[in-house]
Parts: sequence; structure tokens; C-alpha cells
Amino acid sequence: MKVRIKKLHPDAIIPTYATEGAACFDLHSIDSGVVLPGITHTPTLRTGLAIQVPEDYVMLAFSRSGHGFKNGIRLANCTGIIDSDYRGEIMVRLQNDDGHQFEIKVGDRIAQAMIIPVSQVSFEVVEELSETKRGDGGFGSTGK
Repeated sequence: MKVRIKKLHPDAIIPTYATEGAACFDLHSIDSGVVLPGITHTPTLRTGLAIQVPEDYVMLAFSRSGHGFKNGIRLANCTGIIDSDYRGEIMVRLQNDDGHQFEIKVGDRIAQAMIIPVSQVSFEVVEELSETKRGDGGFGSTGK
């Protein structure tokens, strides 16, 4: 599938997959700065890119696993959802859960993303739902 992408800034880096088997492509920052411990980075980090997500698809942005495991860095909103009708710049906010400041340089990989199919559903109000073995068992009910 080809996805249309617009460079909004000369420093913007077109996303690539790091390996042949990668599920996500990398998003790079056109900004530099420091993410202080316990503080969400402000202003938001820009990618310098606008992406035309195809109709009936969604782009999901995630933290980079290395950031989380090695540095305690994650996306401030945990998962970014970019709808197919959004045409603005892709931006990222980072949260530092570690005790040390984290430096971002221009060109650094700041998130990873994937584009996947999505279906809109319609809802039908009913009096009863079908029964299952689990029923209405909630949190922890399957781990007994």
C-alpha cells in the first residue's frame, strides 16, 4: 500500500521500517530539547510530516520499546490515534518516568507507528446479550 506523505519542514525524515520484519515504522523529531523527570515535554515534539492515512485505516503511534525499557520514556497519551481525515502535522509528547533527564536531538526517533484497517460499527440497543461462560466476570475473573 502506498501512503501519501507531505514534508512540512526541510529537516523532516520520511518514516522507514528499521528491519524487514518490523511491524512499525519510526517517526523522527525535527525539534531538540530535554524531557525532565516527571514532566511531560513541552512544547510538543514535531515530526515535520503530514500523513494521508487511507480511508478505512487508522495510524497508531506508540512509544519506542528501547525508550521505555532503557530510559523510562513513553508517549504522554500512551497511544496516539491518527484518523484518516486528519491532515495536520504528526506530533508527539513524551513523558519521563525515570529519574534522569532525557535529551532529544533533531533527527532522533521519538515514536513508532503502524497503519492498520479499521471498521466503523453501528450499534443496536437490545434487552439481553448472549450468554458466555465468563458472563459479566470483570477484572481478574479469568485468572482464578
